[in-house]
Amino acid sequence: MTFIRAATLARLAAASNKLYSTQAATVQKSSLPLYLFGAAVASAGAYGYFTYASKAEEPKPKKVLTSPLDPKDFIDITLKRVEPYNHNTSKFVFDLGDGKASLLPVTSCVLLKTDSFTDANGKPMARPYTPISASDLEGELTFIIKKYETGNVSKYIHSLKPGDKLAVKGPMPKWPWKMNEFDEVGLIGGGSGIAPLYQVLQHALADETNKTKFKLVFANVTEADILLREEFDTMKKKYPNNFDVVYVLDKPPANWDGPSGYVTADLIKQHIAPPSLGEKVKVFVCGPPPQVLALAGKKAGPKQGEFSGILKELGYTADQVFKF
Repeated sequence: MTFIRAATLARLAAASNKLYSTQAATVQKSSLPLYLFGAAVASAGAYGYFTYASKAEEPKPKKVLTSPLDPKDFIDITLKRVEPYNHNTSKFVFDLGDGKASLLPVTSCVLLKTDSFTDANGKPMARPYTPISASDLEGELTFIIKKYETGNVSKYIHSLKPGDKLAVKGPMPKWPWKMNEFDEVGLIGGGSGIAPLYQVLQHALADETNKTKFKLVFANVTEADILLREEFDTMKKKYPNNFDVVYVLDKPPANWDGPSGYVTADLIKQHIAPPSLGEKVKVFVCGPPPQVLALAGKKAGPKQGEFSGILKELGYTADQVFKF
């Protein structure tokens, strides 16, 4: 190889190396904007994720419900289903429609009317019933009703089938319930009269601000007659510091370890807060008329009537006792 040719090849090789090095440097230098762009995309993705997660964690706005009930006029509601409870009692679930709830205040009831039976004045019979469904339950209104052979309204309701209609009017306010107005509340119930007492407990115990202690004495003939027992036992487990229940049976089974007989003065003294608490104690009573009479005196229709009976003998005042 000649000297001139060798020199020429050397210059070409050097030029080639210089060009390669320059191109590599150029590529490396231009990758910075790509890195910055990638970081921006990642940041935007992270922002979007956390923004989405934040929005997902936000509580949904509470649905605004309205009540179809009318305190002045009867309206028709449709029976949705019947759930047998025991030998003579069933749950009747009525359809209120989407976006509707009873919104009954605690404590209050409604009137259920039947045109199939009339009273002494020839007017359709109507009887007060307290629902067991929560006031803000959307779409349904539920009653637990015992069938009495001498009760025309209860017999009529038990004859209804899904799709049938029933006339209802309400709410009918009873006691103006206020949270934490009392330190102790005693509830004495009997038979199907448990519904108003259940309404109070269902509302108050579920309220996180509740500080009141509740004690329920629930009297029935047999163990099979105890309505809402599962619900009360669940409440006792869930709110052990604020609720307790005592079941009393007139005809207990052989293995019964609870009180038996009627609700006596000794039983009340053992389980219900004393009258010495003054305005900090309240006793609610609801049950068959003979039981209410023995405990607190006969009601005068929708009015309280004369206060008498076992509770008065124990020192309670009329202001400390309310008869549903």
